[in-house]
Amino acid sequence: MEQQDLKSWRQEIESELQDNILSFWMKHALDERDGGFVGRIANDLKIQEKADKSLVLNARLLWTYASAYRKYGEPAYLTMAERAYRYLTSYFYDRENGGYFWLLNHEGVPISKKKQIYGQAFVLYAFSEFVRACPNEEVLKQAVQLFELIERYSYDPVYKGYIEALDSNWEATDELSLSSTDLNEKKSMNTHLHVLEAYTNLYRVWPSERLKESQKELIATMLDYIVDPQSAHFKLFFDERWNSKSHEISYGHDIEGSWLLMEAAEVLGDGGLIDRTEAVALTMAQAVYEEGLDTDGAVVNEADPKGWTDTDKVWWPQAEAVVGFLNAYQLSGKDYFLNAAYRTWRFIDRYLVDKANGEWFWKVNRAGEPDMAYMKVDAWKCPYHNGRMGLEVLERLEKLNVQTK
Repeated sequence: MEQQDLKSWRQEIESELQDNILSFWMKHALDERDGGFVGRIANDLKIQEKADKSLVLNARLLWTYASAYRKYGEPAYLTMAERAYRYLTSYFYDRENGGYFWLLNHEGVPISKKKQIYGQAFVLYAFSEFVRACPNEEVLKQAVQLFELIERYSYDPVYKGYIEALDSNWEATDELSLSSTDLNEKKSMNTHLHVLEAYTNLYRVWPSERLKESQKELIATMLDYIVDPQSAHFKLFFDERWNSKSHEISYGHDIEGSWLLMEAAEVLGDGGLIDRTEAVALTMAQAVYEEGLDTDGAVVNEADPKGWTDTDKVWWPQAEAVVGFLNAYQLSGKDYFLNAAYRTWRFIDRYLVDKANGEWFWKVNRAGEPDMAYMKVDAWKCPYHNGRMGLEVLERLEKLNVQTK
């Protein structure tokens, strides 16, 4: 790609981030009746006023707007971040046991009090970002307390890693699964991936020795047990002893994990760990490039050892592919990774961006047709993946000396 092409790409990404993604949520997602943010909005922008409110959506909103404020200093972004923070601490916070409830009804009443570690990790990720954007000792204290809870109750001192979930008072539970599509197993790739990103962000604002040791062990645990050394794909579900319980391949998680693992090692600054992680990250990105890319430049959703099993193009794997391939280019200097990142962006802009109503469709099929049954906003559909893509691409292109002027 020529410098002019990269400059145009940067301008497109910045416009998408500010004029579409960030502006959409400020315009449509505020719940003026019950507080916080609405739980579900359809593609035609019809709000489901009594939809439940999820911990994941609210934590991701805080992360997104704190990160956007850190970059741009725009007061409206800070207002959104503060709104998300207030709602999390006023309604999701468990004042009796600590930690954060998994699900509330539309009025803010808890309807699932279990401590899903995936959800706790996103709160930690969001609080850390809020501290990065607006240094605040109270928010940092809350983040550190959450880290301590995760380590005290979820960490497995025998086999390492983290147990998926605990009940409301942090005791063992049989209800472990993250969603109806996930296996009810003790450990998962997904939870470890997002504990990893949360600990990375916390280390930026609280570089304690204990956190450093926990993060070093977590990176090693993921490289030792979760990345398959033969296929370079993540294994997805495990028992407590790391026996794999599934054969599915999630290309979106693979490419996302490739750059999040690298980021984690770089933030710690351990040379040996950086070298080991870089080799794995590049192998993972190469596997997605060779196996997971369709001819249109998009990443297919899932496969098994025999081949593709789900060829839909879901919104978040595309966002992560742009970042993951760009990261692989930065590490390797191989132009095909840069071209892959750009081609995936071109697919996003052509098929996933909703030019009529804003934001992105949840998914499209191989013909590029959106599935309108899926929500524009819900417990899992948020501005975190695509918003973070915009912020990451802008930062990475700056490091490549791509200027807009």
